[in-house]
Amino acid sequence: MPLSFAMSVMSAIEFLLWASLGYLFWTKKLQKRFPAMSTYLALRVFSMPVLLAALFMQSRPGGDWFYPVYFFGYYAVYIASAILLFFVCLEVFRSALSAFSGLVRFGNVIFRWAAVVSVIMSMTTISFAHRGIMIIPDIAFSLMRSVSLLELCLLAFLCLSMSALQIPVRDVAFGIALGFGVLAANDFIVTALLKAYSSLNDPFQYVYQALVLASLAVWVVYAALPEPVRKPVVVAANSTIYRWNEIASALGHKGTNIAIPQPANSFFLTDVEKVVEKVLTRNLKESESKAS
Repeated sequence: MPLSFAMSVMSAIEFLLWASLGYLFWTKKLQKRFPAMSTYLALRVFSMPVLLAALFMQSRPGGDWFYPVYFFGYYAVYIASAILLFFVCLEVFRSALSAFSGLVRFGNVIFRWAAVVSVIMSMTTISFAHRGIMIIPDIAFSLMRSVSLLELCLLAFLCLSMSALQIPVRDVAFGIALGFGVLAANDFIVTALLKAYSSLNDPFQYVYQALVLASLAVWVVYAALPEPVRKPVVVAANSTIYRWNEIASALGHKGTNIAIPQPANSFFLTDVEKVVEKVLTRNLKESESKAS
């Protein structure tokens, strides 16, 4: 089914927003701070016109052979995006906790385990009711669902700890987490209301697309505005986050080996005393014999 005029306009606006975001992101050299986000943007900017062209051509008369191009291309980009989003969440987490090296190191371990557990749980929820290539959408949606949970958890963590971490609202890391949080909530809510294999012109699709455009607009604003310079984080020595950072820094580090003196064996001391006593007695007898 061809796209309606309104959906076509929204798709064109989405591509322009992706392109604008990529331009601002790369001109400000934010790829040095967020390399995974830069790769994700490049994937979306260069794949979207190709997928839209394939979708348009397959809806034209005689364009049925474009459907496999769109199908495999769409889900290849979808799965690649899910993998990249995990690394985006990881680098946003590192950026937010950059002042606390211990928590960053400990958080990396937690992130890896959380990713492994979420992927395993997502794969076990696949019904495998579809056979052949139709199982690809189930796998893609399961992967994206697990990453969406990480995105929502990351956004909740930043919202709850912004004051303790001294992260300004205009920080790019928070803006990235905010946009992905909205997209994740959009996926969970809107797709739950959509019927399976619904048309791209379904009314709920317009709501979904509108929220996607809103998230992209938030990112464009964050990328366009000058980012405030982050000042050195100063916390009290008795603060909770400082103690957590010290504990996390100590975990996994081997301390300096210290030789602890052990108490001497009592039997050994007794033997020494006996030897000393014998030597003194012998020397005393020798001196008495010489004197006589």
